[in-house]
Amino acid sequence: MMLFDKLAATQQFSDIEFLNTLVSLTVALVLGTVIGAERQYRQRTAGLRTNALVALGAAAFVDLAMQLAGNDGATRVLAYIASGVGFLGAGVIMKDGANVRGLNTAATIWCSAVTGAYAGADHPLGALAMCAFVLIGNTFLRPLVNYIERAPIDESVTELTIEVRVWTTEARRIDVRETLLDALETANYPLRDISEVNRENQVEISATLATTSVSAPDLDLLTSALMRSPGVMHATWTSRAEE
Repeated sequence: MMLFDKLAATQQFSDIEFLNTLVSLTVALVLGTVIGAERQYRQRTAGLRTNALVALGAAAFVDLAMQLAGNDGATRVLAYIASGVGFLGAGVIMKDGANVRGLNTAATIWCSAVTGAYAGADHPLGALAMCAFVLIGNTFLRPLVNYIERAPIDESVTELTIEVRVWTTEARRIDVRETLLDALETANYPLRDISEVNRENQVEISATLATTSVSAPDLDLLTSALMRSPGVMHATWTSRAEE
């Protein structure tokens, strides 16, 4: 009789644990789907299924660790999830020349894992809050990002790499190079590097300036003066953010 009572108690305990697991996985899957739906709508690399599965997997790992080793086991698993999902997020980051794409998508995957971890640790309200904050970050902060990107760049206070480019012929290459160097020295613009590239019977001479306080009007005056120099076919300047 006592044996049957123990078996019944064990079965009841297993049913409770299994129900708890189902709730945790369901919460993780639903919230991961919500995060992924926004990414899918934006046509990002990691969309609905990826974020849903990341959240589900994180919840399953944490839930299993809690069942086997309690809170200490869950804590150890969380550390592995943080590093493991970091490698997963690195797979969606791509470098295209000077531009890096996919950082926001990788960060979203990481946050999906945290959402799932909350659910797996039996903190559904924390998971819901995390999901809400991810949506706020990816949706409601977009107008602020667009506003900042549209704001005019102040070259005097922004860390930029400035390049002054001139085009000339092969025959006038040496003279134009000296003209460019003299113009930069007169303007007190320290030179970091200078390079030349042959482009279909033309030579492009590019001078990279050291980080310094510059202004767009001064650079416009510099390139206008270079345009009037003998042998210069065209002159311009560009700027890009420091890497």
